[in-house]
Amino acid sequence: MKRLLGLVIVVALLYGGVVGYKDGSGSPARAGSGCDPNYAGACLDPHSPDYDCAGGSGNGPDYTGEVTVLGNDHFGLDADGDRQGCEPY
Repeated sequence: MKRLLGLVIVVALLYGGVVGYKDGSGSPARAGSGCDPNYAGACLDPHSPDYDCAGGSGNGPDYTGEVTVLGNDHFGLDADGDRQGCEPY
């Protein structure tokens, strides 16, 4: 039971306290305020037509740094399937 409670707390912190940047503009956005629930580590706009990894060869229109994929990776940021998107190699 304690282990489950610890996991719930960690997930709550991830969802409630993640600060990220949509497009590198320096405008922070807080998770829970319109962020895509499929990703943690940055606030991705769920209404964006596409995200690509910052510094990569993608054409956007939006970019992100490293994120953890929590659900459906509909932006295709996790190339190797390990639930870590836009990870440095």
